[in-house]
Amino acid sequence: MKLPHTPPPLEKLLQSPSPEAVAALLAQPQPGLPEGRYLHWDELRHRTPPEGVNHEQWWWGIKVARLAQSQALPLKDKAGSPFLYAMPAPVLRSLHFIDRDVFGQMRAGQILMDSPVANPEDRDRYLVSSLIEEAITSSQLEGASTTRRVAEDMLRAGRRPRTLSEHMIFNNYQAMRHLRALRDEPLTPALILELHRLLATDTLDDPQDAGRLRQDDDIHVVDPRDGRLLHLPPAAAQLPERLETLCAFANGKEEDLPYVHPVLRAILLHFMLGYDHPFVDGNGRTARALFYWAMARQGYWLVEYLSISSILRRAPSQYARAYLHTETDAGDTTYFLLHQLDAILQAVDALKAYLAEKSRQTRTTEKLLESADLRGQFNHRQLALLGHALKHADAIYTVESHRASHAIAYATARADLLRLAELGLLDAQRQGKRFVFAVPGELNTRLRGGGRR
Repeated sequence: MKLPHTPPPLEKLLQSPSPEAVAALLAQPQPGLPEGRYLHWDELRHRTPPEGVNHEQWWWGIKVARLAQSQALPLKDKAGSPFLYAMPAPVLRSLHFIDRDVFGQMRAGQILMDSPVANPEDRDRYLVSSLIEEAITSSQLEGASTTRRVAEDMLRAGRRPRTLSEHMIFNNYQAMRHLRALRDEPLTPALILELHRLLATDTLDDPQDAGRLRQDDDIHVVDPRDGRLLHLPPAAAQLPERLETLCAFANGKEEDLPYVHPVLRAILLHFMLGYDHPFVDGNGRTARALFYWAMARQGYWLVEYLSISSILRRAPSQYARAYLHTETDAGDTTYFLLHQLDAILQAVDALKAYLAEKSRQTRTTEKLLESADLRGQFNHRQLALLGHALKHADAIYTVESHRASHAIAYATARADLLRLAELGLLDAQRQGKRFVFAVPGELNTRLRGGGRR
């Protein structure tokens, strides 16, 4: 990818523009937000500056306005300078929407406008689907190449992974489930190392690197497409101390000063893991997993139903550029915060659309059953399976896949499937020592006819 141009050096900017230029800059309605956006120098230099100033004078005015509202963080770059962040209008606006849609509605008992996530009977099913989606796309961001269908079938069926890509996805899924049990635990270096071990087992050249900080400085972050150097992380000798500092920041309380909004704190945890790059591989997966831990720990548990990585995967270069803009502009993390806030909002919209479609499918299935005088004979799990089967004629179901999809006991899953087979709505076939359940070719007809009893 093309590297962003570094802004003019600070010492050059300190040579104040002429009084006329200062007056022109101060007359801007939002001096720190040209065009209402938090533009980097690499973007600004292609815009037309206000009348009476050149690009460097314009950038000077922008930096003065931003620094006036910036806050230094206890997190530092590899040279020892503190990272900064600002709270411009786009950050405040995004936080408002997230607090309203992801937190406010939970507190009001609405949870995404009375969506099925609010229903305890459906909640586990949606959570499993979300964890699977995040495990797949987070791994794909780091090179996993298997198809989504194969990966999902592996996770739902409980099949052991066979390839490197499958190991990455399987590990990611197990790690995300593990983190759910740790949402009330403080973050420690030991927890981060254990998380990395779960994520990296059977995926590294040296198995001992799983759950171990990198031992040398021969780690370069490069663009996988052209090999261009993007980032040189801090020295390995700094990592233990930096990890302690990061954990202290992650565990901060609301009364701590400086105050950092909980969502921004979670995003900054994500940023710093990627910046420090403490492991030989798997840093991105670890960083994104810790973002989920931080959000859930601070009360934003609904984020477990979002897949942030599926959004990031649509434009991975923008994800990398958010890091580069921060690093090239004196450690201003606002670029990364804005990028991730937008990803969260997109993920919320995607969840709403997904839930609306699933609700529509359920209503369609229920109407079909009602017309066949079968309504009320199936539980919510069987309705979900029938809805899926109507759209996927080639689907194969097993007791294990049904159990995993709904987080239920083996006996409950077996009873669900046997009842559907008894009614002729699934075809039971023996495969070795187990039964598999296939979709009959005439499922729609059987449903309308009341099943085959």
